[in-house]
Amino acid sequence: MTNRLRVVSSRRGASIIHRLRPFLTIAVLYLVVMFFGHLLDHLILFPTSAPIDAGAAVRKTVPFQSGELEIWTAQSRRAQQQGDADIFILRFYGNADRADRWAAAEAEMWNDRAVEIWGMNYPGFGGSTGPARLARIGPAALAAFDELKNYADDRPIMPYGASIGATAALHMAAHRPVAGLILHNPPPLREMILRQFGWWNLWLLAGPIALQIPRDLDSISNAKAIQTPAIFLLAEKDEIVPPRYHRLVVDAYAGQKRVISLPGAYHNDPVEGAALAELNHALDWLLPKTKN
Repeated sequence: MTNRLRVVSSRRGASIIHRLRPFLTIAVLYLVVMFFGHLLDHLILFPTSAPIDAGAAVRKTVPFQSGELEIWTAQSRRAQQQGDADIFILRFYGNADRADRWAAAEAEMWNDRAVEIWGMNYPGFGGSTGPARLARIGPAALAAFDELKNYADDRPIMPYGASIGATAALHMAAHRPVAGLILHNPPPLREMILRQFGWWNLWLLAGPIALQIPRDLDSISNAKAIQTPAIFLLAEKDEIVPPRYHRLVVDAYAGQKRVISLPGAYHNDPVEGAALAELNHALDWLLPKTKN
């Protein structure tokens, strides 16, 4: 009788394991994809490497993690006239964008100031060595700053980050002595993933993905650690980073700040018109604070 019970129990156990096998397989695949498949990088980053006409911008490279970072530099007209820059703008662009597309054009926006733009392409973007990984953005930003710091010779450096570039700028400002910050549509990545995308998948997808956001790119935590003055440029109709998420970063920011609303603007719209005039006025407030 005892042996018969053991046989029945064994058969029941085998039957349960057989029934659960598909679910166990799915669970294992889920964990592998979530934590070892770089799903987060593929969902968020959209690197391109096709050639882009950089205009008058000059290419330089910086050693980084057994490869190199590509940086594009350009001077404003006033910097060219006086033969040097008074201030350096370390520029971090949005996802799927590139420094070679904008550095020369942006230098012209500063023609009444002696400014030199240093625009960095993230790892895996443009001519920067891949792979493209969120975890490499923070260290790359610090490497670019350290290279520029050696070149600038104590002249002020001001990061300017747009969209995901704002996460790089905030990380840098929390770990390096920057002169000021300009942040355009800053995203709190972890909060966005959990609050905006978690409900429809019961956080089974959003939860593990949010946990994988590198600490370097935690905009809220970095904002709380920064005392440097900052200008925030916030698109009123941002369809990528809804304005309520901009405000999480603004409200967390510990330093002095000025907020410029961009009425009717979407995420990738340029700063123009009255907002551009307001930005120039705000720069008069910010830039004097950068003088040694």
